[in-house]
Amino acid sequence: MKEAQLYTRLENRQVHCQLCAHHCKIPDGKFGFCGVRQNISGILYTRNYAKLVAANIDPVEKKPLYHFLPGTSTFSIASAGCNFRCGFCQNWEISQLVPRTSLDKRFKVLDFSADKVIKLAQQFNCRSIAYTYTEPTIYFEFVLETAKLAKAAALRNIFVTNGYLSAKAISLLAPYLDAVNIDLKFFKESSYQRICSASLGSVLDAIQLLNAAGVWIEVTTLIIPGENDTPEELTVMAKFIASVNKDIPWHISRFQADYKFKDYPPTPERTLKLAYDLGLSQGLRYVYVGNFGAWGQDTLCGRCQKLLIKRDGFNILESHLAQNRCVFCQAVLPGVFY
Repeated sequence: MKEAQLYTRLENRQVHCQLCAHHCKIPDGKFGFCGVRQNISGILYTRNYAKLVAANIDPVEKKPLYHFLPGTSTFSIASAGCNFRCGFCQNWEISQLVPRTSLDKRFKVLDFSADKVIKLAQQFNCRSIAYTYTEPTIYFEFVLETAKLAKAAALRNIFVTNGYLSAKAISLLAPYLDAVNIDLKFFKESSYQRICSASLGSVLDAIQLLNAAGVWIEVTTLIIPGENDTPEELTVMAKFIASVNKDIPWHISRFQADYKFKDYPPTPERTLKLAYDLGLSQGLRYVYVGNFGAWGQDTLCGRCQKLLIKRDGFNILESHLAQNRCVFCQAVLPGVFY
């Protein structure tokens, strides 16, 4: 347990958490919406500090990041919990655990120091550390401490997030982040509120703030039949991303039934193709299709349209880059490649 960083004290031993966009006002003895931050006698504590439920070595493409150190490994860590309540969560077994109940006994909690994370990443020849699987915002203090050490050790930092950070959290964290993958789940406030217990506007703000801070951004949208798959919603979603930065890669991911959305069908190929085409038509230069495999994984040069990176799942089969330039026409491929 560790005292939280971003909060203010209120009257009657209440506290105002300023970490994420929920901005919880928490009475003495109670927890915030995330379930991991508790007010104890007017002091806000994080109950999941340095307590991990996952530590793995992943290909960076799994995050997904296609324009960030392709072909390298990233040391991926996660703590339990989330500040969203998505019924379609693919990692719900750990994201929807609540540490205040001492976690689910099915999962071993790993007590990690930030220094240990760095040493393991180096031991396994990882080029980066990814804060992933669950929502890393809720273990912010451990992320920030680890990210600072990673920078000093010449390791890159990756933040895989729902984008529900406060502006204060972004300002503290952004100087240590090298890449972010943000889920843009819907483009309707009503959908965010009904399905995620959150707000669209705060996610859009985070994308804009992180882009302005110079962090490399890729965006992922899981396309759920009947929820966010209309041409109108996909069009405005792509249009927004392009308005921020046309070089932001958009990962369109195929939905597969999980958690509370088990009655939903998988995303049809025609919907994936529709979203892919709409993304390009709205000016995005790099659109990818994930969780599908038949097409939509390769990177083409934005100038000459020749194949630069050929992928099969998370594996790179061909690369025609010289650092970050196309070997055919020498055009720069946006991203981080060395």
